[in-house]
Amino acid sequence: MKAVQYRTVGAAPEVVTLPDPEPGPGQVLLKVTAAGVCHSDIAVMSMPAGQLPFPLPLTLGHEGVGTVAALGAGVTGLAEGEAVAVYGPWGCGRCAKCAEGKENYCLRAAELGIRPPGLGAPGAMAEYLLVDDPRHLVPLGGLDPVRAVPLTDAGLTPYHAIRRSLGKLLPGSTVAVIGAGGLGHVAVQLLRAMTAARVVVLDVTEEKLALARAVGAHETVLSDASAAAAVRELTGGAGAQVVLDFVGAPPTVAAAGAMVAVEGDVTIVGLGGGTLPVGFGALPHEVSVAAPYWGTRAELIEVLDLARAGALDVHVETYGIDEAPLAYERLHAGRVAGRAVILPNG
Repeated sequence: MKAVQYRTVGAAPEVVTLPDPEPGPGQVLLKVTAAGVCHSDIAVMSMPAGQLPFPLPLTLGHEGVGTVAALGAGVTGLAEGEAVAVYGPWGCGRCAKCAEGKENYCLRAAELGIRPPGLGAPGAMAEYLLVDDPRHLVPLGGLDPVRAVPLTDAGLTPYHAIRRSLGKLLPGSTVAVIGAGGLGHVAVQLLRAMTAARVVVLDVTEEKLALARAVGAHETVLSDASAAAAVRELTGGAGAQVVLDFVGAPPTVAAAGAMVAVEGDVTIVGLGGGTLPVGFGALPHEVSVAAPYWGTRAELIEVLDLARAGALDVHVETYGIDEAPLAYERLHAGRVAGRAVILPNG
């Protein structure tokens, strides 16, 4: 099969040919329909050799959907040909967090060497993907696989972040969304579907701000040195009750802290390396700062339900598997509007 691999530290991803995998006991083999291209992949490929937490080569792709191609011994409840989405943050399935469906916060994953597909385990950017357990598969239920595949991360991650702050996203409140890319433009739609808050979006390009307005942003602000002041002006000086930073770089994190309201939430989702000091006087009183990771299995089901209800329309650019390196180049250059999706068997 063809696969897109990160093979050498500091090098670009390559399209290679590998043996077709076969499912072992308890495993499911998927024929991959679509795989998402994410900034997290670029973050991994930017790590120096001493910081990379897993060996190379690595087949990329932590967003995946496909059809069941074969079942390992003992697997029940699935049929060959069934269309499914892959829940990516795999856990042990037995610890207290996994028992709650919070495999994204598995207490034993590091100890047991369990890693997500595409972020340590072989990923979905290949013609076939081995899934370790059928519990990590969710029926697509008629959704378009190309538009659904980003929902496994670019939908699930912002959904999880928004859910933690729903109690503050009341009528009359304001939520600031920093970054209108793959995750941010989905977050805007989730916010419009789930809350009555005013949605203000910040980005560095007018193209991204236009996308934000197209998917439902009430206001857009150019993300520059005056962005925090602009948000405060829009809110009569109060600031935003919730700030969702999908960039996470030092300048955006600092701006998030400068624009958040008293008793507000700052949620740092992006992997840009920024940190926000917390302490008396560092932020407005009783501000909560969190850096969540992905989302739960139950939340993925809820996100797909929202998509089936027509609340989400992910903007995608599609590429064949041989074009995957080009997709990463375009993403790194900030030239992807929405989400890039690879079609390994297209």
